[in-house]
Amino acid sequence: MGTMTFRCCQTMNLSTVEQKKESSSMMPVLRKKWLVVAGICAVALPVLNMPSAMAEEGLGDDDDAETHRPADMHKLATKPPLPRAHKDFSKYRYKPEGDKIQEQPDANRLLFWTQDGKPDGYAQRRGSSIIYYNAQGQAIRIQHLTPAEMTD
Repeated sequence: MGTMTFRCCQTMNLSTVEQKKESSSMMPVLRKKWLVVAGICAVALPVLNMPSAMAEEGLGDDDDAETHRPADMHKLATKPPLPRAHKDFSKYRYKPEGDKIQEQPDANRLLFWTQDGKPDGYAQRRGSSIIYYNAQGQAIRIQHLTPAEMTD
């Protein structure tokens, strides 16, 4: 449909050019024709393209209300659908004095933070041992678990 409008504009353009050559006294009439053609093209093109745009976006269908919409990522970030993991960290015997302790149950790890908010190290369970690391990531202490403690 757009090509039909374009050809119509081309035809009118050619006819106006021929008329321009015939008489220069009709200049105001030609300007009015151009304004009318430009106005028709400006109004007709969006109107002709609207039904195809509605079909692509599905604006005309009522069946879209029943389709599944993906979850909003902002809502998932504030309240995840899975329950938080809970672990028992009572087997971790060494805890630096005065440090704040942050649990990471999904990684099976305890983080140690100084009172002023700087990282002081972490403890992580690996197999039958709990390994304590300093702030630089070097192992400083190993705690071997007894068979009774490993039943967890």
